[in-house]
Amino acid sequence: MRFLSVYLPFLSTDRIRRSEGAPRFQRDRPPLAVWAKAGSAQKLVAVDPAAREAGLRPDMALASARAMRPDLELRESDTRAEAQTLAAVADWLRRFTPLAGLDAPDGAMLDIEGCAHLFGGEATMGAEIKSRLCAQGFHTRWAIASNPALAWALARFSTTRILANDDHRTAARILRLLPAAALRIPDETVAGLRTAGLTRVGDLLTRPRAPLAARFGSDLIARLDAITGAARDPISPRFEAAAYMAERRFAEGLARAEDIEAALADLSRDLCALLERHGEGARRILASFFRVDGAVRHVEAGTSRPQRDPVALARLLHEKIDALGEDGLDTGYGFDVIRLAATHVESFRGTMQTGLVSGDSTYGNATREMVDLVDRLGARFGIRRVQRLYFQDTHIPEFAATASPAAHGRGSVAPAFVFDGAQARPTRLFDAPEPVEAMAAVPDGPPLRFRWRRVTHEIAAYEGPERIAPEWWRDAGLTRDYFQVEDKSGGRFWLFREGLFGRETAQPRWFVHGVFG
Repeated sequence: MRFLSVYLPFLSTDRIRRSEGAPRFQRDRPPLAVWAKAGSAQKLVAVDPAAREAGLRPDMALASARAMRPDLELRESDTRAEAQTLAAVADWLRRFTPLAGLDAPDGAMLDIEGCAHLFGGEATMGAEIKSRLCAQGFHTRWAIASNPALAWALARFSTTRILANDDHRTAARILRLLPAAALRIPDETVAGLRTAGLTRVGDLLTRPRAPLAARFGSDLIARLDAITGAARDPISPRFEAAAYMAERRFAEGLARAEDIEAALADLSRDLCALLERHGEGARRILASFFRVDGAVRHVEAGTSRPQRDPVALARLLHEKIDALGEDGLDTGYGFDVIRLAATHVESFRGTMQTGLVSGDSTYGNATREMVDLVDRLGARFGIRRVQRLYFQDTHIPEFAATASPAAHGRGSVAPAFVFDGAQARPTRLFDAPEPVEAMAAVPDGPPLRFRWRRVTHEIAAYEGPERIAPEWWRDAGLTRDYFQVEDKSGGRFWLFREGLFGRETAQPRWFVHGVFG
């Protein structure tokens, strides 16, 4: 295993200089420091290189810092903005490997096993990362080792940049010389070790473990095992590695929409070839655009069925990018890396049925044209916003159908009952039945007139009743008698009486549940 640790020693002040548009690494500008409240005191929490050369250090009182350097520029700490900046850097580092994770508060960790040769080797890869981050305005240090803990320590406390896996003699020498703080332990523990005369990692490696654990805790032993490689110290990638991925790198950034779409078409063909080779299809794809100046843009699209048609995938991405608008992708100086990944895949079940009626189709009664339409609408408006109605196995009208995302590919459930022409449902069914005041000749007879929304309707004709009994296993309420009625002005309504007179209730209530036409 090979891990590359990226260390940004002046992240707080570099972020401020970048946000203010100041020239990168200008030497003649006044020193800059970041302060924050610590209880009732105001202290420095970060300084830039100029402030450090002037003798200022974090944890120094703000008044003392001003006394030492009256020209000191001060900014209040913004931990949220710093975390966002670090996340953006880690996202940009994914151009080198998909397994890039945050290493808060001032770095990132990359798993580069098997990918360093794509950039000319580990030394070239580390140098490119440093030069590109410096061009973006970040002071950067890096180191590569066989485990994350050792790479982290080398990047911060050693001049050694690359430590080979088989160079055990050099590794032992460096470990002996590293300070105790390189173990990434609390400052209180470092102070306690210093009091005991244990200032370097080598001092701890030669001591019996039991007394160290008894005095300083088991965490110290765990950190020793991590830095020596005796225990695995895993990293947490910022994004899960995709199952299949295709990538293009360009000597000059692509800025024209035609060139970007052509690159996406090529990537779609490469990705679909990988999917076809493994008998799978993509349900969700992610296009990542790495801009020359370090910005990263992501475009994600979903499909309603496993897809490995390159033309369809390219069309989905076109719809998604087109929906973002003119400034949505923001090409800037151009993209020098474009990556297309299948983040969610499923087994490909062969050619989808194209007829209107399906016997055993996994995706119900949908035609190929319909699911393609669902995919395109989902790319433009959001895959969860494109919904369809599915039948539910219930007689209660308001629960007989439910809306679910059409891209879920759930097959239609046949209704437990079939209506003929005399029992058609209204074209508009209310979410909740609305109460009305109705008058009938007899308590269990059809209505003669009803008042709804302050308007009285005289009934000219009716049809019914259609009786729907409650679902006793769900304690669903009272029996309903539904009537289709037409008033004298031609309006048609769907009314029901709730409760059987004399058996379930002494005073049945009336509701309007929908309207026809």
